[in-house]
Amino acid sequence: MKKWNLVVAVSATLALSLASVQVMAQTYVRYSQEGGEVHWGMVHDDGIWQLAGAPYLTQDHTGVIVQREEVKLEAPVDPNLVFMTAFNFRSHISGEPADYPGLFTIPASSIVGPEDPIVRPAESKNLHYEAEMAIIVGKRAENVAVEDAHEYIFGVTGGNDVSERTWQSSDIQWVRAKGSRGFNAVGPVLVQGADYKNVQITGRLNGEERQSENSSDLIFGMEEMLSYISRYFTLEPGDMIWSGTMGNTRAMEPGDVYEVELSGIGTLSNEVVQGQ
Repeated sequence: MKKWNLVVAVSATLALSLASVQVMAQTYVRYSQEGGEVHWGMVHDDGIWQLAGAPYLTQDHTGVIVQREEVKLEAPVDPNLVFMTAFNFRSHISGEPADYPGLFTIPASSIVGPEDPIVRPAESKNLHYEAEMAIIVGKRAENVAVEDAHEYIFGVTGGNDVSERTWQSSDIQWVRAKGSRGFNAVGPVLVQGADYKNVQITGRLNGEERQSENSSDLIFGMEEMLSYISRYFTLEPGDMIWSGTMGNTRAMEPGDVYEVELSGIGTLSNEVVQGQ
């Protein structure tokens, strides 16, 4: 082989190797042990490697390794701001979509983790499921161009945007209907390197499929959403942006279990319980 051919071959191999590293997915969790302090962890074959902080802030390991069966998984997010998207799948709207995203916020205190109960408030009679995908911001974002937005997306997780439809139609704002305590289940894991443009989002009520669509069908993709939001708000590491849901939704009753499965991410499962 001529020298220049060898150089080309080596360069091509190196480029392929680097590309593989860039797209390799890494899974993170937040966990607690016996109701104690909550930690971030990086998932490996030999267990969960405890991190010194959130993975979008540090990759430093503390040296502690725990096993999955020893911990309780918490919501794999710790946001200050939580942005949600309305009417972002054509299957969830009537007529033509709006020219700009339907945007609203909810309090972070509404978030619960995998296997945590979704509590239906005593006066609620019309509590619906909404299977969604959410992205986590990796670094401060202001006035980000769409073509640069991928640099600000750290990872992907699943979510169930539980919605009280009667309140949603009667209240002036959606904050109670969408953001009451314990409404928004998130998890089970946070995955860095997932192809958020091609994630199958499936929702199941008591094991029966009720929702299923691909993130490629979003009217406004996650990069467009991040760019749009960053025009008006400063996004910080850890902040969340939800995709919006698809299709038709129906009410859940106490005892029902709703699962949200994201291909390549995992399955989030939560039972509805009656509040006092």
